[in-house]
Formats: sequence, structure tokens, C-alpha cells
Amino acid sequence: MRVTRPMLALSGAVAILALAGCGSGGKDEAAVPEAVTGSLEHIAAEAKCKPNMQTDADTIRQALCKKGKEKYVLATFSTDRGQREWINTAKDYGGFYLVGRKWVAVGHEGVLKGLRGTLGGTVEVGFNHAEHASGGGSDKSSHSGHHEN
Repeated sequence: MRVTRPMLALSGAVAILALAGCGSGGKDEAAVPEAVTGSLEHIAAEAKCKPNMQTDADTIRQALCKKGKEKYVLATFSTDRGQREWINTAKDYGGFYLVGRKWVAVGHEGVLKGLRGTLGGTVEVGFNHAEHASGGGSDKSSHSGHHEN
């Protein structure tokens, strides 16, 4: 079976919907290290995760990882452009994303804050379209998608 971008986006969206939710709050962040690079297995090892592979294609490799009782998705990409397209599509479903060079971790905000201390990267936040549809506003009128720390 050939893996296509719509199929990858759909699998990512399903993972995000399953994992995304309210953040658990957390301690203030210490200094963030430079983002790790490498294969999915290398990044997973840095995060002390035994990856449960879900997708192993030429353009994307995706695995489930656990941190305590929480699960998160770790994905690596063959190109920067492919990564950005995946993130831009996935962010429409909400959620929290820890983004490094050609990799992303997707999960609850608290899990990603902990991972960020190990893996580095930048936290991006998906869009909450339900908030806009209800007419309920927030002070954040832009869709930058970057989490302000």
C-alpha cells in the first residue's frame, strides 16, 4: 500500500485528537538545550522512549511513546518542507507540538514541557476553532501558533 500525504495527515490528526487536551500546568522551564537531531530511534533514546512504530514510510516515520502514564507521538520527516506541511495541517486539529529539525513530538502540554528539557525544540500550539466558532473571544487574535513562554 502506498502512503500518501492525505493518509499521513489523517493518521497524524487521529493521533493528535487522541492525545491533545488541556495542559496539566507545570514547573517553570529551565534552560532549553539545543534541539537534538537524528533518526527516530536516536531521538526516542534521548527521550528514554522505546518507540512503538506506527508508520514507517519514506517521508515520515511515526511512533507512540510513553512518559509515565502519558502517551505522545514522535515523528521524523525526510524533509523540512514535509515536516512543515504536516504540522500546518495537524495544527488545525488543536494540540501541542514540540518541534525540532525534521522531528515533532505531539502530546499534552505538560509532557512536551518535560521533553523540551531533554530534546530541546520549540513548542507550537494548534488552533482552537471551537473557541472562534462560538463567538467567544480570547485576547489572542492572531494564529501564530507559537506558544508564548
